[in-house]
Amino acid sequence: MAVPNLAFRRLRGNRSAGEFAAAVRKAAREIGEQVSCDARYVGRVESGEIRCPNYAYERVFLHMFPGLTLEDLGFTARERVRGRAAAACPARSAHPTALDGDIDINEESDVLRRAFMTGGSATVAAASLGFALGPGAAPPPRQVGEAEVKAVEEAVRRIRLLDDRHGAQRLYEQAAQPLRAAYALLDAGAGSRRSTVDRLHVGAGELAISVGWLAHDSGRFEDARSHYAEALATARVAGDAALEAHAFCNTSFLARDTGRHREAVRAAQAGQRAAARLGSARLLSLLSLREAGGWAGLGDRAGCEGALARAHAYFQRGASEADPEWMSFFGEPELEALQAQCWAALGEWPRAARHAARAAGLQNRRFARNLALYRAELAIDLARSGTPDEAAAAGHQVLDLVGEVQSARIQSMLSGTARLLGPQRTARDVASFLDRHATALRI
Repeated sequence: MAVPNLAFRRLRGNRSAGEFAAAVRKAAREIGEQVSCDARYVGRVESGEIRCPNYAYERVFLHMFPGLTLEDLGFTARERVRGRAAAACPARSAHPTALDGDIDINEESDVLRRAFMTGGSATVAAASLGFALGPGAAPPPRQVGEAEVKAVEEAVRRIRLLDDRHGAQRLYEQAAQPLRAAYALLDAGAGSRRSTVDRLHVGAGELAISVGWLAHDSGRFEDARSHYAEALATARVAGDAALEAHAFCNTSFLARDTGRHREAVRAAQAGQRAAARLGSARLLSLLSLREAGGWAGLGDRAGCEGALARAHAYFQRGASEADPEWMSFFGEPELEALQAQCWAALGEWPRAARHAARAAGLQNRRFARNLALYRAELAIDLARSGTPDEAAAAGHQVLDLVGEVQSARIQSMLSGTARLLGPQRTARDVASFLDRHATALRI
């Protein structure tokens, strides 16, 4: 049974949960973090449901309450939550190193299976998901309850956290099994309470999108397309506009990446229609950027510029409590990066490089995968702009992160940079980058 976190509740004082959540988001911005804290999250902490926050929230809380440890804030040490004796919660560096990444992977190699047992009663969750984990396991439950729903929701959060740190390739195979279990729970839970089933639909749909993204980022495009379609169907069944907008957002992104640019435009526009009633300007900004990317792929400069103008107008309205939790990655660095992709698609390489440089400069080091992606975009844009030494320097920065981040997208962009720089091998910086890249491919 969860034990209420009275220490954290005392720190909130007379502020409402919503007001305190706003203070958390403000504190996050002060130190360059991005968290989507809302009143519901505060309630989960105070109820004891969240026993130890993730690393982003950890840094924010310690910034808000200097001199206090996480235990002072009422949290449990991380090794006790995970059942490991690795490193205590407060000791994490604000800037993860490659060693930190190795620790995370070693600690959590089976995290996507275990995540289903962290949201409530371990016995109930294990029994209800055991049928998906091997022959001879227990059958699915006749009814689905709070423990199973929380387990699915926690699996989504863990996937996103690990993807931020390490990229998709190490995670995709592990993630498929919990996704099958989540949909099997949907089948098993038909007789459960309507509110429980609705939450399970949304959780399963978000899990499908997360697994789809892992497939997408690791180059398994048909798998990604299938997962996104599954999430969209789930959203329609559940009548959930937020899930529908998320599914369309990722579908648009995938369509652009696979050269189906008109589909990218249509999906982004459909996502905007779904999002229009949700009250999140940041979500509408991201969907407008997806639309801009589709127009750019079609070579339609006017359409692209119109969508970019809408994206900026929405972005300037700022963050709000209506912003979905999954959008924690979307801040000014991503805004710049998506603009860089648009100008690159339109062949304006120096302009694309300027936006990519701003994206890399603004990105917090914790989002290792996105930092590597922005630097890879910068390297290839610089190479196409005819500035080989600068491109090689950016390429070296990407290679500095390849041990920490596994992404087929980033590897493909880096290989593209190497091909473009091949004719300039006589330049010393270019030669060292090409040699180092060739070595990295062999490892």
